[in-house]
Amino acid sequence: MTGPEPFPVEILHRPGAVLRMRPKTRGAFVTAQTQRVYAEAYGTGLLMDVLRPTGPANGAAIIDVVSSGWQCDRVVYNEHLGFGLCDALCARGFTVFAVLPGASYLFTGPEMVRHVHAAIRHVRAHAEELAIDPARLGLAGASAGGHLATLAALTPQAGRPDSRDAWRRSGTDIRAVAAFFPPSDLLNFWGVRIDRFQMEGLDIPGLLFKSGLTGRTDREIVARLEELSPARVAAQFHDHHPDTVPPPLLLFHGTADRVVPLEQSVRLRDAWREIGGHAELRVREGADHAWMDNGAELEQMAEWFANTLGA
Repeated sequence: MTGPEPFPVEILHRPGAVLRMRPKTRGAFVTAQTQRVYAEAYGTGLLMDVLRPTGPANGAAIIDVVSSGWQCDRVVYNEHLGFGLCDALCARGFTVFAVLPGASYLFTGPEMVRHVHAAIRHVRAHAEELAIDPARLGLAGASAGGHLATLAALTPQAGRPDSRDAWRRSGTDIRAVAAFFPPSDLLNFWGVRIDRFQMEGLDIPGLLFKSGLTGRTDREIVARLEELSPARVAAQFHDHHPDTVPPPLLLFHGTADRVVPLEQSVRLRDAWREIGGHAELRVREGADHAWMDNGAELEQMAEWFANTLGA
């Protein structure tokens, strides 16, 4: 047998038949490594897949945050592959690290953001082995993945060059971030706070606090919602990172999105610009959440990353 095993470890809590389903892809990438552990949290391995372009590699890399409704597993990952983002990036020569940041049934939102930072540090620490340029890293994601990616981009962590641990030496700043239809203001989501917003499959209490909302005051809940709202976190960027600007941001959103309203991307774009960052929002008329005839937008994203990262 050649190539990595599709599932080198047993996957629990999902029907095996579903797990063996394969999404349709354009064949622009080969999975060089499956289920690579990039960090450990509470004894649980955090995983990424390494996707290499079938054509010439340009040396730059994109960390693709895989999350849907703040859940992630192999089913969500296969759906994400079917969306086509990884194909579009690999077709332009990028190496893609498809990162699973954890699910809200196990981890809170702030913990998942820290997991994204851990993935960035891991990739940088192993850049030579992974054959990528650690100075040309971008972040990408769709829906909840885009939410976590933009939060991570707004909260970069400094490296410690003298640390004994290789992963500690690397900072988590990135050069560019692109997101499809991300939630950005959890205090005003469809006109209500997201902790009062009900949708099948969402575990909002777990996203906010490990013990849920029981015993939490309204002030605590509002503070956590603000902490998890990129459009609000952006306003504090210069408090923590003076004399700098956030990385360039590219957003895509449909005007008929019934899951995440278009206004969420509008607010994020405006907040990004208010702190001196470059931010662009490209709107698809009449499109709902995760429209599948997305080839034009994916090509635009890949082209934008190529220009921004010098690839």
